[in-house]
Amino acid sequence: MTDPMTMLSRKVDGRDIHRRQHRKSDGRDLFLYGYEPNTASRVEGEDLQTTAGSELRWHPLRGDWSIYAAGRQNRTYKPSAAANPLAPSKPGAPLTEIPFSDFELAVFSNRFPSLYPSAPEIEGAGVEIRAAQGACEVIVYSPDDQGSLATLSQARRRLLLEAWIDRYAAMFDAGCAFVLPFENRGDEVGVTLHHPHGQIYGFPIVPTPQQQAANAFEAGYDLAGDVQSWGETYWVSQAGGLASYAPRYARFPYEVWISALEPVSGPWAFTEEQADGFAHLLGDTVRRYDAFFGRETPCMLSLHAAPYGRDGRFQFTAQFYPLLRAPDRVKYLASVEQATGVFTVDVMPRHAADRLRGAI
Repeated sequence: MTDPMTMLSRKVDGRDIHRRQHRKSDGRDLFLYGYEPNTASRVEGEDLQTTAGSELRWHPLRGDWSIYAAGRQNRTYKPSAAANPLAPSKPGAPLTEIPFSDFELAVFSNRFPSLYPSAPEIEGAGVEIRAAQGACEVIVYSPDDQGSLATLSQARRRLLLEAWIDRYAAMFDAGCAFVLPFENRGDEVGVTLHHPHGQIYGFPIVPTPQQQAANAFEAGYDLAGDVQSWGETYWVSQAGGLASYAPRYARFPYEVWISALEPVSGPWAFTEEQADGFAHLLGDTVRRYDAFFGRETPCMLSLHAAPYGRDGRFQFTAQFYPLLRAPDRVKYLASVEQATGVFTVDVMPRHAADRLRGAI
């Protein structure tokens, strides 16, 4: 059967973006995005097998949900380069997650999902339980097994942004209430695959922090107004009508956010200029981290867009949480942070912004 080929509605600098959808033998979907249509033949071989089985449980004292996904205990852990599951497949070798010899950018359903579309309803006594219905996808930035958002070309970061936007739409259409694209980087964060990639989770519920943010925006909080009032003391860089900055209420040393100075609810609402600026600042922020800390900086990146149906007054941010407080010192989240949610921040945000501004 021929794989469906689609041209996305948005363009990048006048260039079309193509999406190829391939159904793997275990039923998982693989999407290949590129400026050129991917017409390569599938490499023959047996697909990797997936695991599933998870549930959501409500914590009555904390007022939030946790995912129980025991099948993830056996997920791939720091494989050799020869066994890299995110690389293109080679004829005659075991298939990777991407059964093609080349690609520009790939997205596929996670082999070890925390959330999945067919999760069954579960009954339990003594605690509120619900099906872990949703989506977990892996997004592979490049066929190359080295690099980062800082070393990707601007064109590739724009392609990544358009793929994120397309996945937002697909997950919302599938019934997800909140979609979170994110990236974990570095051993200190717990990364088990070092090939440049991120993930996308589509939740059946709006997690508590995102619910609180949506409520704050709907009550009138104006992040863009705050960012402009803080002035350049807290700014790190700017491009295309967006700024990167250390928020005055940062919880991590050297925490950086990116947002538009004229607010948008999600990246799907970016103008061409804003999309270019956002893609540039993604790479610029990682580049500054690596220059300042003198090493590949362990950090977490997450994109916070409006939950489904709540575009209204929501203001989109991309948030970076580095796990270093100095070049040779890890920022641990220990007893106080874990027990109370109250963070102790070792670096004043204005000093963090000043140091990152001067890093490159």
